[in-house]
Amino acid sequence: MTAENPTGPLGGHLDDDDYPAYTMGRAAEMLGATPGFLRALGEARLITPLRSEGGHRRYSRYQLRIAARARELVDQGTPVEAACRIVILEDQLEEAQRLNAEYRRAAASSGPPTAV
Repeated sequence: MTAENPTGPLGGHLDDDDYPAYTMGRAAEMLGATPGFLRALGEARLITPLRSEGGHRRYSRYQLRIAARARELVDQGTPVEAACRIVILEDQLEEAQRLNAEYRRAAASSGPPTAV
């Protein structure tokens, strides 16, 4: 997951052909939560529902994955706002680690630095 994912926390817009994306009711059911929980995540700015051409709210698999992590933390007693901040920081750490690994691979394949 990355914060730059256009279907992630920044929200986005869907054409009706851009599925899979789940309605609020189906997404809540898949999480074992209520639609109110998804609304709370939206209010905490963790996820913003996508909109289909018909204006219906939809949630992507990416959004469900981060919502599931937030639900895990909430079930352990973490307040929703704090759970959302934790998930965002974990997401940023994961992205930083991925970029670092790519940089190290590129540096290793280019060989040792040469003196000029």
